[in-house]
Amino acid sequence: MDLLNIKRTLEFLPGIILGLTIHEYCHALMARKCGDMTSTDQGRVTLNPLKHIDTLGFIMLLVAGFGWAKPVQFNEQNLRNPSTDVMKIALAGPLSNAVIAMVLSVLFSIYSAFAPASGMQIISEIFLYAIYINWGLFIFNLIPLPPLDGSHLLFNQLRKFPALHSALFRYGSLLLFGLVIATALTNINFLPIWPVIEFFGKGFLSLVGFS
Repeated sequence: MDLLNIKRTLEFLPGIILGLTIHEYCHALMARKCGDMTSTDQGRVTLNPLKHIDTLGFIMLLVAGFGWAKPVQFNEQNLRNPSTDVMKIALAGPLSNAVIAMVLSVLFSIYSAFAPASGMQIISEIFLYAIYINWGLFIFNLIPLPPLDGSHLLFNQLRKFPALHSALFRYGSLLLFGLVIATALTNINFLPIWPVIEFFGKGFLSLVGFS
């Protein structure tokens, strides 16, 4: 790895760690609020990144742009209203990344307005990487393929058909993993979500006054 790639990787790290940690924390916190204490008992209702980072998923995110953290576990039988609580838990993670991206966009716009013209480029790059990484986590996790959060929203009504639900999650996970690996090993993007990420990233930055 050359110095440029090392520099870029180091600039990625704050956004990735922040995004994954708060994403999983919000899943765990929402599960607790909905009545299940599994995530609390497992020590997941915390902002300690070490409790949430999955080593392989973290490396994949750095190398391929697609990755994952340790999934937050919950017991549906403990939820007060399983049919809606599952969706609340699923949405809590991606929505937290959207909020992070928006807050960072506002802070970056303020920083850019007051920073010297020859301000620290590295700070700007860390800001921008973190903004786009969190928009990426928001969009990527809404893809309706297991085990991503979007699959819980799509397949939630199929829980009354356990065999079908189980099959969709089993084979959907294999499909997603195959697409991620194929994207990492080839020059073909099998998950072309970048235009959507760019739309949200540039659009919100423009909205808060950054040009």
